Amino acid sequence: MKKPEVDLFIPCFIDQFYPQTGFNMIKVLEKAGVKVHYNTEQTCCGQFAFNSGHWDEAKKLGEKFIKDFSRKRPVVGPSASCIGYVRNNFDELFYNSAFHNDYKQLQRNIFEITDFLVNVLQITDFGSVFEHKVTYHDSCAALREYGLKEEPRILLRNVKGLELIEMKDTDTCCGFGGTFAVKFEPISAAMAEQKVHNAIETGAEYIVSTDSSCLMHQKGYIERHNLPIKTAHIVDVLASGL
Repeated sequence: MKKPEVDLFIPCFIDQFYPQTGFNMIKVLEKAGVKVHYNTEQTCCGQFAFNSGHWDEAKKLGEKFIKDFSRKRPVVGPSASCIGYVRNNFDELFYNSAFHNDYKQLQRNIFEITDFLVNVLQITDFGSVFEHKVTYHDSCAALREYGLKEEPRILLRNVKGLELIEMKDTDTCCGFGGTFAVKFEPISAAMAEQKVHNAIETGAEYIVSTDSSCLMHQKGYIERHNLPIKTAHIVDVLASGL
């Protein structure tokens, strides 16, 4: 049987701050029997520019994003935020344009990694081993834009040695919100404080999520206050023990 093939999308946060998560995603996909293609010329999807009101710049980045990926294969990435943006907001930029058919096809064919594993490949156990207590953070983008909730939890429950403990108000924003964290720093920091302390109350050793941007925000608060908890992208957890 021919292997399924995908194009790998690596968001800016992963590329610049957490490259190991990108490598681990390849490891997980290959464990699932998938052949991975990676276009080294790919760049930002344009979400930050779009959310900041710079739609001309967002459109230029979006055009390049559309061109960077084949229409023949699913596009898979480790960010519900970025992929939710492409699925939901490219309509604002490219509807009835020269890119109309291409962006529509891309929207149908781009997937966050846990959604792809659970609902497309229908694989939920990779033989991963992560002997720690974890709590899961639902990012706003994953929950409200992408519609992702159970898929990450299904995968985590199949990791050997992992104990998943739900925190209070798991679906409440952590305060990152892209440029929100810059423009409204005191509010953003207070929201991070609430989120992190809710996680600590569970007794978990790690906060796990699908979005590295949320995790980076919470990690900043954790390290600044020297708190007894860590963060981990779900891809890094799934790659443990492989």
